[in-house]
Amino acid sequence: MVESSAVLGVVTVALGMVLTPGPNMIYLVSRSITQGRRAGVISLGGVAVGFMIYLLTTNLGLSVLFVAVPELYTVIKLAGAAYLAYLAWSALKPGAASVFAPQDIPHDSPRRLFTMGLMTNLLNPKIAIMYISLIPQFVDLEAGSVLLQGFLLGASQIVVAVSVNLSIVLAAGSISVFLARRPGWLKAQRYLMGAVLGALAVSLAFDTSVPASVS
Repeated sequence: MVESSAVLGVVTVALGMVLTPGPNMIYLVSRSITQGRRAGVISLGGVAVGFMIYLLTTNLGLSVLFVAVPELYTVIKLAGAAYLAYLAWSALKPGAASVFAPQDIPHDSPRRLFTMGLMTNLLNPKIAIMYISLIPQFVDLEAGSVLLQGFLLGASQIVVAVSVNLSIVLAAGSISVFLARRPGWLKAQRYLMGAVLGALAVSLAFDTSVPASVS
């Protein structure tokens, strides 16, 4: 059984990641602003399928690999901490740009929108780090099946990411206008997310847990 504290931890990490501008957010927002909400929702469908692919492949393969090569687990964990620290700096550094600024992008067909959403997510280093290095930190060897825990925790991340991204897609136009008129709000959002990601990076870097085995 998954502990509520583990779910809360994954939800917190997922929120920090999804609210920090990255490839997924930039693509979804750009499509929603330039081509409309329908295009944004179709693109989000591709992103959601990408999450499911990560969920399946990581849970079915990485646990075994980490047990066989524990040094790899440590390397990936430190890489995850380093990447979170990079995201924190990207959010906090002076002059960070808003992803809600309108851009001139040609319109694409629904099929291409879906495919681009899928590929953007599959090639997104934020999501790779999330599934390879961050979510496994919340798996408890004494709480039952590691495989089941991995799926449940991954599903929690997907629910958070898709819900937040859908809200952003539906409100992208209004958010763009709002932030253009109130730059102070954008700065506050960047500082908050930067602080959260920085704290998570430090916590992950000094974590001494060992890789979990599949059961």
